[in-house]
Amino acid sequence: MAELQVKGLAELHKVLQSLPEELEKKVLRNALRAGANEFKKAAQAKVPVKSGALRKSIRVKTSARKGRYRLKATVTAGNAEAFYAHMVEFGTASYYTGSGKSVGAPYEIKPAKSKALAFLGMARDAVVHPGIHPQPFMRPAFDAGSEAAINAFAESVRKRLSKEGAL
Repeated sequence: MAELQVKGLAELHKVLQSLPEELEKKVLRNALRAGANEFKKAAQAKVPVKSGALRKSIRVKTSARKGRYRLKATVTAGNAEAFYAHMVEFGTASYYTGSGKSVGAPYEIKPAKSKALAFLGMARDAVVHPGIHPQPFMRPAFDAGSEAAINAFAESVRKRLSKEGAL
């Protein structure tokens, strides 16, 4: 996990306190979005790609609640098309939770009709589902992108405060 030191937070706090609340909220919201976009880029670079739907589903959302410093930015993966984002990130275990020889082993799916799994001229009496191995992309993106996100946040605040004449 990354360890970062951030300097100048007390000075930033003083400058933000001197601004009107709405301007302060806009400055911080834009900065949060800039930082979160760095995480988004890192996640998109690390996500395994087959169709590209999962990569496209990675989004940034910011929200604000009434009052000072009640802002948040969220980076999410998954949508209706890429509903499987959490399965890729964390993997899946074998389905079987009952009793018998398959407990803790790959799950054997047996058909209701004995010849239902006949294909390519071969009859099978069961299909095995071993689960899916995890392929994390969000957590590694967070670990790798922390410094870039903080730098993007700081640069956004610096630009906006210079534009407003607060620096």
